[in-house]
Amino acid sequence: MEITGLFAGKPQPFGPRKSPSSIVKASQKHLRVLTNGAVEDEQGDKKLHGGPQMALHQYAQESYLTLQEAFPSIADKLQFGSIGENISAAKMNENNVYIGDIYQIGEVSVQVSSPRAPCSRINQRYGIKKVDLFILEQGITGWYLRVLQEGTINVGDKITLEHRDDQAVSVKDLMHMSKTPKGISYTRQQLEHAATLETLSPEWQGKLKRILKRL
Repeated sequence: MEITGLFAGKPQPFGPRKSPSSIVKASQKHLRVLTNGAVEDEQGDKKLHGGPQMALHQYAQESYLTLQEAFPSIADKLQFGSIGENISAAKMNENNVYIGDIYQIGEVSVQVSSPRAPCSRINQRYGIKKVDLFILEQGITGWYLRVLQEGTINVGDKITLEHRDDQAVSVKDLMHMSKTPKGISYTRQQLEHAATLETLSPEWQGKLKRILKRL
């Protein structure tokens, strides 16, 4: 696996309310990665994006093909980097990437912390409704990375899986668990296990614990 694309952006007025967003990103040859994110990348809303638990966002390349098939009218807009990710690489997706995975990318060591919860910014980005809902239903959300070792990553850098827990939960399963009990069913034991993963971001631990209280 290797990086085939890197992307970063600055906040700009976006959407009907012209509130600041950095979902529109430009291609980069390299990113200088710190604990809170890439130096070249800034967040429009720091309460919802960025920070140690969401330092970098990666999106699966094959998910763009799924979106192009589902929304042919905007297929030309569904290009790598357009959904707001920082990292693009082949052969990685929500089924084979797991919460807590540690990857070495160039000088940088990162760990998968959570799925990305899709929002209405995605619909505004492409000018069509319900793309976010489709992403949610299909579990093709991409994932956030926390930074364990700072440094620089470059297009072409190898991505090496350094560690995976024996009882790890995939990004897709974790995303679907957040919809329990609305159409997706997981056992209480599975939910309890996921909610107590030390490598899962506190926000997502809280989401699963709230679901458990309702069961």
